[in-house]
Amino acid sequence: MKREKIHLEYALNATSKNIIWSAISTPAGLEEWFADKVLSNDKVVTFFWGKTESREAEIVAIRTYAYIRFRWLDEENEKEYFEIKMLNNELTNDFVLEVTDFAEEDEAGDLKEVWNSQIDRLRRTFGL
Repeated sequence: MKREKIHLEYALNATSKNIIWSAISTPAGLEEWFADKVLSNDKVVTFFWGKTESREAEIVAIRTYAYIRFRWLDEENEKEYFEIKMLNNELTNDFVLEVTDFAEEDEAGDLKEVWNSQIDRLRRTFGL
């Protein structure tokens, strides 16, 4: 089945780029909203959910205060990734998170719901 690229945008009511960057790029920040536990070993990050689920991802690109791109190590297509990018709206000084991910065509809706839920959790946790 064909996989499609998913692109989502989320406006955040925040002016602190440090808070947002920490939330999306550090193990402690990611543990607050993305996974139950996050371990980092240089370029490889292990995400844990619940007591039994875990996945490893490689950080394939990072630019401080701009974006972080991960590639799941168990994914067959090496060109697929998930990326969280932060952009600043110069008029309002608020930030927008852009999420890029990939999913099977029939799972795209579910993936969007997962990201919506995760970003809602990020907003509540960090007051964004």
